[in-house]
Amino acid sequence: GAALFGGIPATGTIARTATNIRSGARSPISGMLHSIFVLVFMVVAAPLASFIPLAGLAGVLAVIAWNMANKREFATLIRTSWGDAVVLLATFGLTVFHSLTTGIVVGFSLSALIFIHRMSLATGIEEHVPAIPDDVADTDRRPPYDAALATNRDFAVYRITGAFFFGAASTVGAVLDSIDRRHKAFIIDFAAVPLIDSTAANAIGGVVRKARNRGVMVFVSAASPTAQKMLRTHGVEPPGVQFTASLENAMLTARSLNAHP
Repeated sequence: GAALFGGIPATGTIARTATNIRSGARSPISGMLHSIFVLVFMVVAAPLASFIPLAGLAGVLAVIAWNMANKREFATLIRTSWGDAVVLLATFGLTVFHSLTTGIVVGFSLSALIFIHRMSLATGIEEHVPAIPDDVADTDRRPPYDAALATNRDFAVYRITGAFFFGAASTVGAVLDSIDRRHKAFIIDFAAVPLIDSTAANAIGGVVRKARNRGVMVFVSAASPTAQKMLRTHGVEPPGVQFTASLENAMLTARSLNAHP
């Protein structure tokens, strides 16, 4: 309605809505009745509002605010997580002492930064060289990893786990940049990567170019179609790299190429 007259809705209040719900409201009809009651009071009793002491209104609002607050959840968040505690206290303090809008903006920004930090910690990379028997025929069966064989095999496997995005690209890229010349093939396992962004794809592109200069073959295994599209967009495509459906296929292909140079 405000937009029809050039008005711009700037903010809303949850005090009356929260009070309505705490009083037992369960359906949208309560919100409609709430609007009607407010309209009736404004039309009929607006002149009488000037006789209400502000101290009385302040007391009513203080009680409503206290009843709206979830004290137990507040204390639980502070005790269980330092990140949630920082967001909660910053939002709460700015809302009380400055403004609701400032509290929301700062709280949202802090939440985004903490989320990025947590996601980057959840993304990992480990170097393994799986032991593959010569008679492996069932490519659906994943052979166990054997890190002890990493020093005497011709190819190495780097397994990335978690969301591969800009928050973790530098860490993963630093590990992948340490390609050893003694390896003839280099496999990057994407089976546990749910998503990848342009920064991470660009980091893989740099690794592929460095491997090509060193004469090392690069395989990307088990990458989803979305991940493959992102990688190809950043130059990670044949002949510089070979995509395989599984880690086993990549290892068997690498072994056959090493056997027939």
